[in-house]
Amino acid sequence: MTTGAEALVQTLADCGVAACFANPGTSEMHLVTALDREPRIRSVLCLFEGVATGAADGYARIAGKPAMTLLHLGSGLTNAGANLHNARRARSPMVNVIGDHATYHLEYDAPLTSDIEALAKPNAIWTGRVEKASVGGERAAQAWLASQRNGGGPVALLLPADSAWDGGGLTAASATPDRWSAPDAGKVEAVAKRLKAAKKPCILINGTATIGDGLVAAGRLEAAGVKVFTDTFVWRQERGAGRYAPQRLGYFGEMALAELDGCDLMVLAGTQKPAAFFAYPGKPSLLIPEGCDAVDLATAVEDAGAALALLADAIGAPAAGPVSVRQVYPAPSGALSPADVGASLTRHMPAGSIIADDGVTAGLPIFTLTAGAEQHDWLFLTGGAIGIGMPLALGAAVAAPERKVICLSGDGAGMYTNQALWTMAREKLDVLTIVFANRSYRILNIEMARTGAGNPGPTASSMLSLDNPPIDWVKLAEAQGVTAARCERAEDFDTICARMLAMKGPTLIEAVC
Repeated sequence: MTTGAEALVQTLADCGVAACFANPGTSEMHLVTALDREPRIRSVLCLFEGVATGAADGYARIAGKPAMTLLHLGSGLTNAGANLHNARRARSPMVNVIGDHATYHLEYDAPLTSDIEALAKPNAIWTGRVEKASVGGERAAQAWLASQRNGGGPVALLLPADSAWDGGGLTAASATPDRWSAPDAGKVEAVAKRLKAAKKPCILINGTATIGDGLVAAGRLEAAGVKVFTDTFVWRQERGAGRYAPQRLGYFGEMALAELDGCDLMVLAGTQKPAAFFAYPGKPSLLIPEGCDAVDLATAVEDAGAALALLADAIGAPAAGPVSVRQVYPAPSGALSPADVGASLTRHMPAGSIIADDGVTAGLPIFTLTAGAEQHDWLFLTGGAIGIGMPLALGAAVAAPERKVICLSGDGAGMYTNQALWTMAREKLDVLTIVFANRSYRILNIEMARTGAGNPGPTASSMLSLDNPPIDWVKLAEAQGVTAARCERAEDFDTICARMLAMKGPTLIEAVC
């Protein structure tokens, strides 16, 4: 007799789920055995729930479909929360299956009892519960559909232990919905008229406008005289030689406003009005210049790329826009800097690479320098919760095992989820992780001054420093089965980077800079 857990897992496999990133507990043992009987789903053990959800995020951004996660009760869900927040901001579809106590056990308020549904809702676009074994498949099909509607995002499916182990489970059929709504022809026509009348228009893009035909259409609009910006952090951007490279909106508010200065019309495609990451004394929160009107072309749940193509046609934009040319830098030398890392990656990374960026302050110069590298995809830290880089890379490598994945991580960020290295080694994933060992929360040192909090004294300085004791990333990586090296000189990094990019399997470079 089919159990509720088996019906759930079989239905997800029938829908197309091919990966499960799991950190199970006692309540999920029947789900574990159900996965054992389902060869269509690759089960990947993660040693921390934040790794599991970050990996499912990376998988979805590359595969274009949901993975499943397996989380243990409310405490496991809470551990997963930071990267669920990032995934929600990226609109990454994923089906989070969360175990719960058996229904008859809840009344006794056992130590791990919590209001799981309430904990799930802030980072879930849909929540459901398998009330009994017979609806296990039906709820799984609903979760699959819900994760891909309205742009997509994480969903939460709660599975009580008795609904998992009871017999009578039934599978259910499901279809894959359109992830984004079609563009509104009326809005396209209205925006086209306003563009023609504007003196200095700009477009801010995200969603499907940063990949494929959407990116091509953005380049056409640039060629027509419309300045194109991406959000500071987008879900995924296709980049490299032969592709259009829109300008990335600056991270700091005053930088963004300077870039937008003089714009009298801002068109929003696949995004919302830009806001500063944080509030600062005496500085604006909304990053729209005075005298500039903002108008929606396509919301975040609409196909922004298709809307851009229609808009480009409507204003008679050229058939093609500017593209990046292949750039080859000389071998760097001297004390290692993030810019040297960018030069080396441009020199050596293979076509089709995927970059998962959690490099914080080190990431921007690398992003700038790799515009002329071989074609690649860049995955961003969408929600600002650091610790996503290694899990994001892990999931991308599972989704695209034929492609090289490169993770950029700060040392502080990396310590949140370095357990991902163990999973990379266990699964033999082709990931090069570059950790920037600056021995501090460097971005917070910058923000200390920007927020007007005063000059840091000994206590404040110690709270922003990671040098007592310094983290030995080589030993940390090797302890988890990952080949690693440390570099302080640019010429050494260039040599080791080339070698590790040519290798298969997980590697790590501790870049002291």
